[in-house]
Parts: sequence; C-alpha cells; structure tokens
Amino acid sequence: MFSGVHVTFYSQDAEADRAFLRDVIGFPHVDAGRGWLIFKLPPAEVAVHPAEGGETRPEVYLMCEDLTGTLTALEDKGAVISRAITEQRWGLLAAVRLPSGTEVPLYEPRHPTAHDLPA
Repeated sequence: MFSGVHVTFYSQDAEADRAFLRDVIGFPHVDAGRGWLIFKLPPAEVAVHPAEGGETRPEVYLMCEDLTGTLTALEDKGAVISRAITEQRWGLLAAVRLPSGTEVPLYEPRHPTAHDLPA
C-alpha cells in the first residue's frame, strides 16, 4: 500500500541545511530541480504515544547503533551538538543543530526495533 515515508523540515536557511545533510551527515540525494535536494533516509519505523496535555504532534528522530561514535564523527565534521547524551528509559538521547538552528534529535534505542523487519 505505501512505498515510503517523506519527511519535510521547514527551515529558515534551507540551502545551508541541505548542505549539512549532504556534506556532514552524508545522506545520498537526488536533485528534484533547482537545487531542491531530496535525501534517502535509513529504514524507518513509526510509533504512536499518548499525547500529553492534549497536544498532538509528529516528531522525527535519527536512530543510531552507536550514539557516542555518531556524535564524535559529526562533531569532527563541524556539527554542533546541541544536547549531550542523556539516558532515557528507552535508550540514549542527544541532538545536533542544523545550520538554520533546527534541532534534530538522535537516539540509540534500547528497545526492540521494527525498522529491519521484512516487508
């Protein structure tokens, strides 16, 4: 029924954020025309959590097998670590800041994951 998931970041500096995803994170990409890069993402999964206080919202996290190593590699390429690693009941959590100021959370899950299940 579905062939994939398309995630959109609305940015105050789209060009710089695209360059970050291309050059620092290293996501493969296609040019949809006029410099509009669309990036290939790693496999994905979706979870549904209860809304606190009635507020509903989507969230995007980039998952890592080794969060410490990932942060070191990103920092070596000039990425700004905006949130240091903290231990949560479900895994390790940190974040990097895109050039526009948008914060992207990263986490190393400590729970079973679904992203590698067969289709």
